[in-house]
Amino acid sequence: MLQLLRKIAFPFSFIYALVVYTRNLLYNIGFFKSIAYKTPTICVGNLSVGGTGKTPMIEYLIRLIGDKKVAVLSRGYKRKSKGFLLAEKKCSVEDLGDEPFQLFKKFPRTVIAVDADRRNGIAKLQSLVKPEVILLDDAFQHRKVKPSFSILLTAYDNLFFNDWYLPTGNLRDSKLESRRANIIIVTKCPEPLLKDRKISISKKLKPSTNQKILFCSLKYGHSFKNKNRSIKASELNGKKIALVTGIASPKPLVSHLLDLGIEFKHFEYNDHHYFSDQEINQFKDYDAVLTTEKDFVRLEGKVENIYYLEVAHHFSDEDHNILEQAVLELI
Repeated sequence: MLQLLRKIAFPFSFIYALVVYTRNLLYNIGFFKSIAYKTPTICVGNLSVGGTGKTPMIEYLIRLIGDKKVAVLSRGYKRKSKGFLLAEKKCSVEDLGDEPFQLFKKFPRTVIAVDADRRNGIAKLQSLVKPEVILLDDAFQHRKVKPSFSILLTAYDNLFFNDWYLPTGNLRDSKLESRRANIIIVTKCPEPLLKDRKISISKKLKPSTNQKILFCSLKYGHSFKNKNRSIKASELNGKKIALVTGIASPKPLVSHLLDLGIEFKHFEYNDHHYFSDQEINQFKDYDAVLTTEKDFVRLEGKVENIYYLEVAHHFSDEDHNILEQAVLELI
């Protein structure tokens, strides 16, 4: 049904494409102004709607930068608060949004802030905490800010050059805007990814002379966790298992669990979904509920026997070194 509606909406995608093209043109010719900042800013984003692994990439960069004073600025999608908010102990997932709250819990030494107005958010961070580098989460389309460095993500199973504009496809920005990225990273690649396939994808991405194309895969944790304990996949044998996901692309996780030999019923919801009491009641009859780390922060304390599985981007040594050198040169 959804695919049929997307096909019917095809004419509207041309209108959307025209709006996107016009907006970018006005920025490119200087009619609208992009502001650069003294504090190094690294933008992580994509051209499509969700599912490319932006939050794991922010986590990768936090670890990569190490002891520097890092701040992460996010919009805080679907949060119930307004304006600029600096994460602190009294903040809830509803205040920050699921992804910023996940980062706040996971990286207590990192400054996490949310603001839909990225200019205001950067100014507030510079004034209040004086970070050495600011990571801009999902800000590739936010052209009011000119980042020091841009990382563009595109998922292996939905490369942006094969996609089309909303609402028929998943593109929210022009493919031509990939030229603004310093590095393009193809995420969620199968392992091993043959050299010929990398060359083929790189040619289709059509990088400029100064752009780098990197490849990474998803690496899942060895056990399922919650605050109290962790369990191995083997401990789930013979159990009644539910998998609950509210993310843009659950397919890699589903495939991973099947590869582990886990049998489960999948409850699939839209990205950033906030669960009702009625929905949560469905999970009470299961011996264990498995979910993503992002969903866990929305379900913790509401569902018994719930466990999340960590996921991270994995690069070859060569690609890791290229990314590390590019990022650390900024700071």
